[in-house]
Parts: sequence; C-alpha cells; structure tokens
Amino acid sequence: MAGYSPSAESTDVVVVGFGAAGTCAAIAAREAGAEVVALDRANGGGSTAISGGIIYAGAGTWVQQQAGVSDSYEQMHDYLRLEVGDAVSPQTLESFVTGSPDMIRWLSDRGVPFDSTLCPYKTSYPNNHYYLYHSGSENAGAFRSKTPPVQRGHRVKGNGTSGKLMYAPLAKTALALGVRFHPHTKVTELLRDPSGRVVGVAATTMRDAPPRIQKLYAQLAAVSTKPGIYYPPLRNMTERRLRELEHRYARPLRIEARRGVILCAGGYMGNTEWIQQFAPQYTGGLQLGTSGDDGSGIALAQSVGAVTERMDNVSAWRFITPPSAFISAVIVDERGRRIIDESRYGAAVGHAMVRHHGGKGWILVDAALLKEARRQMIKQPLWFQRAQSAAMMLLDSTRGASLREVAERAGVDPDGLVATVEAHNHAIDTGAADPAGKPADFVRRVSKPPYTLLNISIRPNLLNPTPMLTLGGIRVDEGTGAVLDESGAAIPGLFSAGRTATGICSNSYVSGLSLADCVFAGRRAGTHAAAQRLAER
Repeated sequence: MAGYSPSAESTDVVVVGFGAAGTCAAIAAREAGAEVVALDRANGGGSTAISGGIIYAGAGTWVQQQAGVSDSYEQMHDYLRLEVGDAVSPQTLESFVTGSPDMIRWLSDRGVPFDSTLCPYKTSYPNNHYYLYHSGSENAGAFRSKTPPVQRGHRVKGNGTSGKLMYAPLAKTALALGVRFHPHTKVTELLRDPSGRVVGVAATTMRDAPPRIQKLYAQLAAVSTKPGIYYPPLRNMTERRLRELEHRYARPLRIEARRGVILCAGGYMGNTEWIQQFAPQYTGGLQLGTSGDDGSGIALAQSVGAVTERMDNVSAWRFITPPSAFISAVIVDERGRRIIDESRYGAAVGHAMVRHHGGKGWILVDAALLKEARRQMIKQPLWFQRAQSAAMMLLDSTRGASLREVAERAGVDPDGLVATVEAHNHAIDTGAADPAGKPADFVRRVSKPPYTLLNISIRPNLLNPTPMLTLGGIRVDEGTGAVLDESGAAIPGLFSAGRTATGICSNSYVSGLSLADCVFAGRRAGTHAAAQRLAER
C-alpha cells in the first residue's frame, strides 16, 4: 500500500462489524436520524450468520402467546437472575426482561421469521419441525424448584442452522434505510481529536480492487467462515491467501465519525495467545465463530484506554441431547464421581467438566437406555447432531458386562463408578432426592447390562468437537453502551455491543442469550451514539 494516499469519507456513526450487534446498532442509529457507515472485514454476518439463530426471549412474546405458552416478567426474571448473576446490574436485567416481547416484535417487523411450533422433548437444538423450546436449564432441578420451566428459545425459522436467516433481513433493513456498508474492510486504528474524543477510524479496504479480485476475496472469506469453522487447517490456509490479497490490493481508508464509533467486532476465541493468557483451560475445543473473532475490536478499544473484564470466562458446550434419553444417564469423571445434574444446559456441563473435573467426562448408560437413545436418533436430531452422536457411539464408546469391567476398560476408577451408581439407584429405590439434584421425572435406574461409557471429554475431536466462545470483553456503561476507561468514565465517541463487550450472557451462557444480548445492546448503542452532539471541527 506504500505510495497511496487514503481516501476519506464522513458520516455520523461508524459501526465496526456487521453481525447481529452491528446490524441492530446500524438500524437503531439510522432510525434515530444519523448517517451510518458499517464496516466488516469479511462478507458481513459474522458469527451470527453461522449460528443456530436462537434468541432467548420471554415475558409473553407473540410467539409464546401463539404457542399457548404462559410466561411472565416475574418468571423470566427469576430464571435469568440465577443465570446472569452479577454480569449486569439488576436495573439492566430488568430492562432486558421488560423489553423482551418488544425485541421479538422489533425483529419480526424487520423481517426476521419466527414460528410458534413447540418442541416436545429436551434437546440442544430443535430439528426443522420445531421453533420454540427450552433452550437453557429451565427444566433442571436447581432452577425448576425456584421458577416454572418455560420455553424461551426462539429459533429463527428456516432449515438447518438458521442464523443466516436472522442476519439477512437485518442487513437488508439496514441497507434499505440508507446505511452504507463496506465489506472486506478492516479497521486498524481509532482516530481521536486533541481532547481524546474518538472521531473516526483508519482502515484498509479491498473495495477498489479489480472486480475479479473482489469476487475471489469474497469467496475465500466465505470458505474461511464455513466450512473453515469445522476444519481449522482449511481456515488457516484460506486466511493466509486472504492476507496475500490484502497485501497486494488493499488500500487505506479514513472515515470521520461526527457522532461516534460503535465496536461490534466479535469476541476473541480465535486469539490463541489471549486464550492461553486468560483461559488456558479452554484450549481443546472448537473455535465457535469466524476468523474475525480474534479480539481485534477489543484491542482497538484498549488502544484508547478501555478496560476489559471477565476475560477468563469461556463457554464450552458439552451437549448430551439429542437423544433426549441421555438426560436420564449419569455423567461421571475419571474417578467415577457424578459431575452434574444431567438435565442442565450443555454449557453448564462443559463448565463443570473444565473447572472442576479436568475436562474429563463419560456418559454412563445401561442397555435399556442405550436402546431407547438409538431409537430416538432416527427422528430427533438434525444431520450434524446425528453425525456427532453416531461418532460418539461408534468411536468413543466402551462396553462392559459389569460396571467394574466397563470402568476398567474406559480408564475410569471402578470403585468410584460403582459407588456413584449405587447411590444413584438407592435414591430411586427409597424415593430420596437424586444426589445431583436431577428432577425425579428424569431419573432412571442403571441396572441392565451390558453397560456403556461414552467419552465426552473435552479434547480436539473433529467428529464430536466441543464448541467454545468467549464471554468477556470491554466494560461498557449499561445505560448507553459507551465504552468505559479504568476510572469508570465514558470514552467520548466510543460505544460497543455484542461479544466485543460484556453483557447479559457474560456470566453464564444459555442458547439464545448471546444473540438476544446483541440485539439489546446493539440497539442501545446505536440509539445513544446517534444522540451524541456533533463533534466540532
């Protein structure tokens, strides 16, 4: 790029990153009357476009009402208070829950499709027949004892993983409103005036490259995103080629932001150095996201004094359903000890395994439960769930005629496993509470040989990986989305939303809570950025 003078643009608000948070921020800012330019280093969509498209919402959404599901502010608030903890203030949680029905209506009005068909069984992700389900730990013992379990996982309607059908109408809405979108544009610096206010961005862009190069770049970026997410060597190879194209064809670009810059650039699961530094236990999983989830948005904020928090918090998913029969199984560690109530959400299972059991875990099933599970595998899963479960049952299973035999073969302590099963069965036989707190309607005796231990340990595994995403990020003002410095003061002209910042899901993740936070925080940041006084020149 040597010898090229940067081209320049001017607008009211610059949005960096064009996934769920970025599109919602851009729409909100534009609807508030601001001129908006949105930038994305790839094709747009970010992790949202390859996600399952689950949005956690309740308190009486129109989808719930149409499905005949009774939910209230109090019920949703009581459940989320247990999951969210101190990630946000009570006032922010109240605002999130109170605004939940409006959020779904807002998305619907902008073309995001929903459906009210209820999923009749517990699953990590419903198949193409069902679009409203229990997407967290609502049915688990520690939660249903405090608040009734209610279906709040709103799956965007569409075949397969439907995140792309959330992103597409939001992007279309933004463009129709007049948002100027520049893909293949990477922000390299936040620009400030002498007072320290953020007044724009410096970037490199491929928009002036020859059309055939732009097309090639878009194709490679798409491959890096998916299928690159499933096969890291392919992503790495593709990213190297993208860097070569950037080195040859990218040109500098400066964009003035008269009102503010909003960072919506994703998390940092793709930054291996940061993961080693902040969360070294979480190195054996699958990076859930795109190559853009490398912490670059967070680093931009840090360069102007932003402070981060919860950087050690990573969500690791170890789902055991479908098949739903596995809720009645027993999950044990290397010592044969029970790990958790098996009806808990998959990220809670992964958290317990990583933080307290060395990342090791096995599902124990007897012959009767395994037979039921195999029967359910015909209808319950989507193709990728069926493939993962089949791989686990075929390649990661150990069978034995007795508990001791299966434990010895699998490398699990036999005495510990026998003691765990005896305690489990004794509680059932005597009518006592389950030792791990699992609700009575999910417990089953483990008594019919042969027994099988299915290895769900967290380790690199192409066929049955452990998806992971980061939950920490920039600290923001919870009323405005303004980025905060170490003293707690807002950095003038800078806002953030989505996984670049901390938010509703930064303590404990359940399906749909991140996308819901992206919508909630994106709209908040866009509205407040647009309301800023014009920077004087």
